[in-house]
Amino acid sequence: MKSLVIAEKPSVGRDIARVLGCKQGGNGCLEGRDYVVTWALGHLIELSDPESYGEQWKVWKMETLPMLPEKLEIQVIKKTSKQYQAVKAQMHRKDIKDIVIATDAGREGELVARWIIKKAGVKKPMKRLWISSVTDKAIRQGFAQLKDAREYQKLYEAAVARAEADWLVGLNATRALTVKHNAQLSCGRVQTPTLAMIAKREAQRKAFKPQAYYGLKVKGADAVWGWKSKNNSTSTFSREEIEKAAEKISGSMGTVQEVKKKQQKSYAPQLYDLTSLQQDANRMFGFSAKQTLDYMQRLYEHYKVVTYPRTDSRYLTADIVDTLPERVKACRGGAYTPVCAKLLKAPIKGNKSFVDDKKVSDHHAIIPTEQGIRLSELEYGERKIYELVVSRFLAALLPPCEYQQTEVTAVCGGERLALKGKVIQKPGWQEIKAIQASSGILEEDEENEEPAAGSIPDFVQGQKIRFGEGKITEGKTKPPVPFTEATLLAAMENPVKYMESADQSLKKTLGETGGLGTVATRADIIEKLFNSFMIEKKDQYIYLTSKGRQVLELAPQGLTSPELTARWEQELADIAKGKAKKKDFEAEIRSYTVDIVKDIAASSKTYRHDNLTSKKCPECGKLLLEVNHKNGRMLVCQDRECGYRKTLSRVTNARCPQCHKKMELVGEGEGQKFVCACGYREKLSAFEKRKKESGGGVSKKDVANYMNKVRKEAKEPVNNAFADALAKLKL
Repeated sequence: MKSLVIAEKPSVGRDIARVLGCKQGGNGCLEGRDYVVTWALGHLIELSDPESYGEQWKVWKMETLPMLPEKLEIQVIKKTSKQYQAVKAQMHRKDIKDIVIATDAGREGELVARWIIKKAGVKKPMKRLWISSVTDKAIRQGFAQLKDAREYQKLYEAAVARAEADWLVGLNATRALTVKHNAQLSCGRVQTPTLAMIAKREAQRKAFKPQAYYGLKVKGADAVWGWKSKNNSTSTFSREEIEKAAEKISGSMGTVQEVKKKQQKSYAPQLYDLTSLQQDANRMFGFSAKQTLDYMQRLYEHYKVVTYPRTDSRYLTADIVDTLPERVKACRGGAYTPVCAKLLKAPIKGNKSFVDDKKVSDHHAIIPTEQGIRLSELEYGERKIYELVVSRFLAALLPPCEYQQTEVTAVCGGERLALKGKVIQKPGWQEIKAIQASSGILEEDEENEEPAAGSIPDFVQGQKIRFGEGKITEGKTKPPVPFTEATLLAAMENPVKYMESADQSLKKTLGETGGLGTVATRADIIEKLFNSFMIEKKDQYIYLTSKGRQVLELAPQGLTSPELTARWEQELADIAKGKAKKKDFEAEIRSYTVDIVKDIAASSKTYRHDNLTSKKCPECGKLLLEVNHKNGRMLVCQDRECGYRKTLSRVTNARCPQCHKKMELVGEGEGQKFVCACGYREKLSAFEKRKKESGGGVSKKDVANYMNKVRKEAKEPVNNAFADALAKLKL
């Protein structure tokens, strides 16, 4: 008799199979003497669509809401049904005596396996493998200490409660809004608060009133000094104050009051989790969160050169430390080869700055694997993301940067002047920044970054200095910057300051549970908001559309704040700990669902299409809407059940030869042309010819692939209520 091991992903399943000696291939599995290892592809089972419960919910009508099935059923996800059948077949084998759940160690991982087992109707004994990394050592230790799966029953109940709550609230609110206003309007406990955060930032910018502030620079003893107020500020809102200071200092003799010299160290930034990687990739290369995740998935699954990407930890577990030298060796071959060689000359040790078992939940930080690769094999985006992971990993292994910081304070005419300098003595991890700078890539300064490197003249206390003419500097306070994908991801991860509630326990819960959405879902949520035309991008900045603003007005108040997620997480944590019952939470959610449907149905508010064109839909005859998509402009039918759309223009990676901005591709067939905001225009055929003659830029194959992608997307409905709001709703 054998044990069946169910992993969450093929890569993890193969790792476990190798450790357990399972080498014989089978139907979606690997088999050995004592174990059979199979795997899911993430979720293979989901909650059933409303239509599956009967005729009453196949047609969208307000009178059939709310949808409250007595018992929520589950169904096989069509896209991955083949793998489900393979796993099911293994579970029903007569020589399988028990099942080892080896999905991710967390609430969602528990749900993945339990729903597969439930749907397959298997009643065999179950054990649980609970590990936070998939090294050989961790797998062996985990199998030596398998738990009884019944110990995780409450965690499973909490996972089901979360899934069912999102189904009940999200689908009912979405369907109610949609039929009330006959427009594709969706809302949920994550996407709607995300819209609200963008709205709040826009309101702050609108209400902002710039205020002038002043500073003072003055030369003295071959250095440029800056004025300091009594409270150590380098600027003042009072023009009169700075003018008086300039009058006192200009051409006067001053005295060095204090010279401070400190030996300082700066430490490398933390290893990447998915969110911080997405933020840097967006800031440095303009990649969207979804693009970064897609690149990471390919690096992880196809090339196997990075560890599991969907992690929220920035630390490693102690069992990874022994593998660090092999991982460094795998990083050789690119710009960081000299750094790798330096690290490999001495033993590589872990320290508490990046190794802490307690700070790793389901998965450790993103780092390279022991498998190397020729960088030429990677596409542009894949290479950039891989190099980011490598640079951050190597930086963590390098010693801190050591430098001497000098602060000099002088007094002149009763006014204080200050001067700072920094001399790097041992660059340490800053070698990575030097390589990035030489490659034209340099991360924005981290918070609390030390002064820029630069020496200043030697000064001694009591030294007399003749100061020159003071130069008054002037600036204006700036409003909050609109969100980019990078800063929106950060806000979703830590949305506490967008909560209206003063309840500190709610804020603490939201911080501890990772904010709105998860590292695995945030990119999809942002993408959904773009695809449903509730947000748009201008340059790199994100703004609400008219539709997004109206959805916030029309959505139930409770769904527009992160507080709902915080309250749910508190109750779900109590269910997992056995302090609360799933049935009580479910009763509360069902009551809340009834209330929000009533609120929407009784509302006197209306939805207005303010982007109507004079062009009629060729399929249903209704007027088309012109919308700004994330990647361009398009026409879509206003009727939610029609789904017609037509691409008007699409932002490309082709750069304007005049101003070097990205150009839009407009038109159809042979009449297609590139246009730029600066006024430059060029036919697609001329563009292809120019690029071919120059021997660079986009190849014919790239253009062909790009055009195929455009044609494919043009055929996909974007506002089909059934496909969008139900089957793939991201709450």
